Parts: sequence; C-alpha cells; structure tokens
Amino acid sequence: MVFPFRLPEVVYLGKGAVENLSQEVKKCNATRVLLITDPGVQKAGLDKQVIEAIEKGGAQVEVFAEVEAEPSTDTVDRVGQLVRENGYQLLVGLGGGSPMDVTKGASVLATNGGSIKDYVGIELIPQRGIPAILIPTTSGTGSEVTQNAIFAFKEEQVKKGIVSRYLLPKVAIVDPVLTLSCPPHITAATGVDALVHAVESFTALKATPHTDIYALEAIRLISANLRTAVSNGSDLEAREKMAMGSFFAGVSLANAGVGAVHALAYPLGGKFHVSHGVSNALLFAPVIEFNCISNLAKFARVAEAMGEPVAGKSLREAAMLAAKAVRELVADVGIPKSLRDVGVSESDIEFLTLSAEKQTRLLTNNPRLMTRQDIRNIYRKAL
Repeated sequence: MVFPFRLPEVVYLGKGAVENLSQEVKKCNATRVLLITDPGVQKAGLDKQVIEAIEKGGAQVEVFAEVEAEPSTDTVDRVGQLVRENGYQLLVGLGGGSPMDVTKGASVLATNGGSIKDYVGIELIPQRGIPAILIPTTSGTGSEVTQNAIFAFKEEQVKKGIVSRYLLPKVAIVDPVLTLSCPPHITAATGVDALVHAVESFTALKATPHTDIYALEAIRLISANLRTAVSNGSDLEAREKMAMGSFFAGVSLANAGVGAVHALAYPLGGKFHVSHGVSNALLFAPVIEFNCISNLAKFARVAEAMGEPVAGKSLREAAMLAAKAVRELVADVGIPKSLRDVGVSESDIEFLTLSAEKQTRLLTNNPRLMTRQDIRNIYRKAL
C-alpha cells in the first residue's frame, strides 16, 4: 500500500529558530493571539520571549497557562470554548506534548464545535481549525509535527487519541535553546518517548522508505545524545541533536504511526497517572522482545543504530540486542525499571490488559499480532 506523507506547512529547526515567530504571526494577519502553555514553562520564564515575539508580530496576546500534565478532555473543551468566545485568530502552543496537544484540540474545536470527545478516532474532524503555531520546550513528543493528539478520559481512566490531518499545525518552531532549562527527569522521559516513536514507526506495518530515513536517524541521534542531555542539561550540542532526533521521530510517527508500546502505555497513564514518556519506557523493552521475531532485519538495524556491536552475529542475535540497548539506556537515564515502581500490582493486570486490547488503531499497526494473553504476559514481564 501507498500511504500519505504529511508535514506542517513551515518548519524552523535549529538554534535561534524562535526568532522566526514574529514574521509568522504577521503572515497570519492575526490581531488576537492566545498563547497556551503550562505552569512549569511559565515559571521557567520561557513564555516571555514568545510573548514579545508575538507582540512584535503586531498582535495582542493573552495567556492560558493552566494545562496540566496528561491533559484531560475537560481542559481541551474549556480552552476550545475560550477561543470561540474571545475570537482569537491564532493559537500558539508552547511547552511539551500537553500544551501542544491542547492547542491542536482547541484549534479544531474553535471551528467545529462540540467536545473533543466527539472526534476520537481517525479523520473524524469535519473541517480545518484556526491556525496554530507549535513550539516545543522538550525533546520528546514530536507533537509539533504530528496529526495526533492524546487526551485523558477521566471517567474511563484511559487515554485516547484523535488523528486528523487538521491537527497538523501551520508552523512548527523547534529551537533547542528552549530545552536548556528542561529538568533531568523530564529530559529522560521525553527523550525515551521520542526513541519509542522512532523505533515503533520504523518497525510499524505502515512504515515506508520515507519514514524509515527519518526514524533511523532519530534512533541514532537520540541513542548517542540522551545520556549527555540528562547528565549535563547545559550541553547545547546534545540538546540540539536531541531536538533534531525528536523532530525526526515525530515526522516518522506522524506518517507511519506507532504500535503496541503505546497501546499498552495508554491505560497505564490513564489509571495510574504515569507520564506518557515513563509509561512508554516501562513497556519498551518487553514489547521489543515480543516483536523482534516479526522482522529480524529491521530490529537488527535498530540495535546497530543504537550502537550495539552486531557484526559477526546472526540476524536473530543482532535483533535481540535492540531490547538490551533499550534496557541499558532507560536505566542509565534514571527512569523507573518496573511497573511496581509506579504503583502497579498483579491485581491491576487484568484491567490494563482489557483496556490495552481496545487500542485497535495501534495494535493493528504493530509488526506482530498480539492476543489478549500476549498483552497480559507483557504486563507481567514488566512488573
């Protein structure tokens, strides 16, 4: 099959990229702008430079800085209503995946109405939203270049995804300087999240020659630089390479999709409120071990891109090194090692299994068919 390949209209990537914000605001002819961010970004003072740039672009800017970690559908609906009532013409999302996803959701709610719950699934949003510019302050989610937005459904204690070409922002601005203040634990979790995006999209059933190029380079960049970025956050070279790796992984994710790691992580985040990056990290190696036999050649390339010595080894031996490399990286950057470390017990396995089984959009893209018992076994292995 031939799959579409999409990117934002404009992408600025590299040191100083945020300096292009003013001209993009001008191009949108916007006079009223809403900046959407979170308390952590505001506390770090990263919003000040962005506000100045928006004002320099000739617009009046107001700020919504109440986005929580793992945002709920209630938050998105609230911001969407705020945008409709106040007539904002442009949205700027600043932060990690949470503010950027809320920005994307509010953008389409502004023109389509209703609740974000109405659009869960694939291509269910009727029309384009108001323009959005996304600026990440972490190197991880890739939300600035994806057609996806993930929100917590409190009643069901699970996270669900919305996928639509209308969620792609008009402009993505990726400036590694904005990630310098990102704390080590967030750098670690978001960095592993980006690596999951790269590995899952590289081995996904919807992978293409286009996405493979981005995914492999993302795996190389993240594997070589995440430890340094966590250990020494002021290392701008490591930060820049992580920003590039996250962006490339986001491009691959946006066009090839992800698989079982995400499917099993969503209920973990929904019920136990574990961050998305940590949820993915806890399930990463066990899922790779399960998936390896589905495509030994590709998983061997993953291991090689992560720096494992694959020369002289059989294809199967080389492929299995991918899981080893992931375990070592996750341990080195200080992420919890087991589900028990985040409060999960044996009695929770059945709830998690039945919830993950419903993530058919992701499981059908996984390189190996996964049964209910397979899911159950992976959770137990990760305990």
